[in-house]
Amino acid sequence: MIDINPNSDGLPGIAQLREIVGAVMTAGLILAVLALIISGIIWGFGANSSNPHLATRGKTGVLVCCGAAILCGAAVTLVNFFWTVGQAVN
Repeated sequence: MIDINPNSDGLPGIAQLREIVGAVMTAGLILAVLALIISGIIWGFGANSSNPHLATRGKTGVLVCCGAAILCGAAVTLVNFFWTVGQAVN
């Protein structure tokens, strides 16, 4: 039986890579919040001006932004979950 686990200090620059990934996740969450605010404004403007096309675009933007925020926030948990599932496969 082969037992291989991730080696967190096997390559040079792993600590810096973790910092970069953390910064990208933070930027992704900030951009998702910004896009959520903009989409909400578009949705409200479309609803108040009786423009259903614009309101629908705003609603779609809100849903996409929420999905992006969920993916950014849950990325580490998803990867760990699938790593555990992969380790259970025999």
